[in-house]
Amino acid sequence: MQIREDFPYAVREIENEWIGLADGTRLAARLWLPEGCEAQPVPTILEYLPYRKRDGTAVRDELTHPWFAGHGYACIRVDMRGNGESDGLMADEYAPREQLDALEVIDWIVRQPWCNGRLGMMGISWGGFNSLQLAEIDPEPLKAIITLCSTDDRYADDIHYKGGNMLLENLAWAATMLSFSAAPPDPQLVGERWRAMWRERLDNMPLLADIWMRHQHRDNYWRHGSVCENPGDIEAAVYAISGWGDAYMNAVPRLMESLECPRKALVGPWIHKYPHFAIPEPAIGFLQEALRWWDYWLKGIDNGVMDEPQCTFYLQDGLAPAPRYDERPGQWVRTAGWPASHDEIEPLALVLADTGLEPTGGLSAPRRIASPLTAGALHGEYIGLWYGADMPPDQRRDDGLALTFDSAVWPDGLDLLGQPSLDIEVTSDAACGQLVARLCDVSPDGDSALITWGTLNLALRHDPGRVEPPVSGEPMKVQLALDLIGYRLPPGHRLRIALSSASFPMLWSPRQRADLTLLAGTPRLTLPVSKLAYIDNPFEVPEGATPCRQQVLRSAAPRRTVSEDVASGEVTVTVEDDMGDVRFLDHGLRVEQRAREVYTSHPTDAGRTRAEIEWVYRACREEGEGQFAVEVVSRYWLHCDGERFYLQAEQIACEGEDRVSERSWQRQIERGAV
Repeated sequence: MQIREDFPYAVREIENEWIGLADGTRLAARLWLPEGCEAQPVPTILEYLPYRKRDGTAVRDELTHPWFAGHGYACIRVDMRGNGESDGLMADEYAPREQLDALEVIDWIVRQPWCNGRLGMMGISWGGFNSLQLAEIDPEPLKAIITLCSTDDRYADDIHYKGGNMLLENLAWAATMLSFSAAPPDPQLVGERWRAMWRERLDNMPLLADIWMRHQHRDNYWRHGSVCENPGDIEAAVYAISGWGDAYMNAVPRLMESLECPRKALVGPWIHKYPHFAIPEPAIGFLQEALRWWDYWLKGIDNGVMDEPQCTFYLQDGLAPAPRYDERPGQWVRTAGWPASHDEIEPLALVLADTGLEPTGGLSAPRRIASPLTAGALHGEYIGLWYGADMPPDQRRDDGLALTFDSAVWPDGLDLLGQPSLDIEVTSDAACGQLVARLCDVSPDGDSALITWGTLNLALRHDPGRVEPPVSGEPMKVQLALDLIGYRLPPGHRLRIALSSASFPMLWSPRQRADLTLLAGTPRLTLPVSKLAYIDNPFEVPEGATPCRQQVLRSAAPRRTVSEDVASGEVTVTVEDDMGDVRFLDHGLRVEQRAREVYTSHPTDAGRTRAEIEWVYRACREEGEGQFAVEVVSRYWLHCDGERFYLQAEQIACEGEDRVSERSWQRQIERGAV
């Protein structure tokens, strides 16, 4: 990344500003303003998050917002109520209160002397979600948004459920938020009231996993905040961005198809990070691309950004499987819109036949899909987030626990862009069942690299909002869309479709082991074959503003291991995310965070599926104004039987050597759809 210090405008920072809401709550904000904006007001870019502006997102904020301010925009980064230095309590993600507060924030912004009344919203993940949600509400000042790694459908694509199956990320993220939300406000900014604010948060901490696990199918809880319910309500221009190393790519084509407002799309090779500092490379000049968007929609500069093809995709080259890639070679392509025309993307149907994955033929006899509940240990993380071993390594072990069909060699290779789909007929030997389909790239040496995948809870096979358990032995026609992908199969490689009935710890195990049978006939895999011409990289080199000043006292060290108890057959996946120990030199705040997740399953006994997660958060200031020292240890445990989930949690908070809070929770949650 090139660090930029020479900007058209000098930038003035307001480290902390209070925004008063109608109910007396004050939200804390950080501002970057171009000099002279009070005399000549400018448009404003808002990012609105729960992740603590002083330390949680400070590194990326300082790369990004001063850069925009240097180009003539007022930038404001607001912490939601109950987070950072903001007053109040947060009860849940994407709650109506969150959106009502955002409307008041927007009203406050446009009343400031430095704002000309035109507003953009931007954010990744949570901030991408609420940018879409506020665009659906359609406040008059909001003219454009950039939404990164987000979704239009909270049930279909977020960290809770996928294909109606419960993701283990559901519990992992609840544990993450239990720790994040317990961080205290900084005494240097709020004074002695920090203890009372912190204690109020600890005493009212929501148990988010309990909330999310009580909504196991797509009900009104998930419809709220899902802009796919009313996409026509969005009038602000939308730029939707994601990456192949992320989990939110499927929302991008849906938004392009369903929205009626001006819109653009971009999907690159990246994990769940902003594209100017994400891996795998190539990172891009995201800030320059965003500036073109803001200049067009907020300043009325006709720079041609809307004259280009609507969608830009990166087709990543097939590589040997690895748990982490620092770089993915590939080619850029563009489409006029989405769905792409048949001249751009051509469907190719292959049959899961007796002899493999074939252009013609059929399956003359049923085939069993009888995976142990331990299958899937090498599937990788749902979301690549902490720069660790998040990506799926060689899939041959999991392929061996699945029913597989291999194609012939593709002598010239194959370009794929879109969502592969599977049309099959199956039975289950129980009143439940998971279907998991993985599309893999098999090299001449035999290694198997995951291209894309999809899953379906067979109890929700007709409608994610209606539970209809399978009848044992009764045929079910199933259509399953795999995740959107842009991929270049190398010449001489094969494709493999691998069908399994479990994928743990990606998905929580079904009520009982449920083996499936693929019925005879012509089960089909349809591939989206790209005919698009390659283009030169259309983006500038990555830039950023002056980085945040930090002292790294312990470097981050994420780790993922798989172990097997040979006697019992249990498989345990352990994820250790050590975020390191950092001191922020501008204000002296020191923060240390680490997490440990342990997931265990048994080959045949679903009642032995269990999870345990621990987060440790420490923060202090060792000298100067606002000295303090706190530690919060947060833990979650989950196990189950065929009828219920058993959820436990605890949180212990200390100031110095004194324990100031100790809470525990125990919940029993009926199993409905999962």
